[in-house]
Amino acid sequence: MSLNNAESDLDQVIARMKSERPAVLNFSSVSARPEPTLEEARGELASVIGHLAHTIFSKKYGPLVGTVTKTTAETVLKSAEENLYRAKGDATLVIQELVDRVFTSKPSKKK
Repeated sequence: MSLNNAESDLDQVIARMKSERPAVLNFSSVSARPEPTLEEARGELASVIGHLAHTIFSKKYGPLVGTVTKTTAETVLKSAEENLYRAKGDATLVIQELVDRVFTSKPSKKK
């Protein structure tokens, strides 16, 4: 291989590199699927729980165990969310009352 031939090959490689588009390595801008809503996430989780129950228990308890489990799981998840929302409000009130009692100073009585 001569020196001119090697330089020619190198020039061709550099020309090809310049003509091609650069690789994009920014994966954060590409999202395969938008973020699910709370309803969709709850439904998907209930479906998975129902499918699992059907796979495990359908021979023993019958073919409807998956459907019943899915409906039950969705209801339990929804009521748990409501209870957590209420508990958050109750906890906020209790913490606020404790903070008020601890950090407010009572006027001292002089004898």
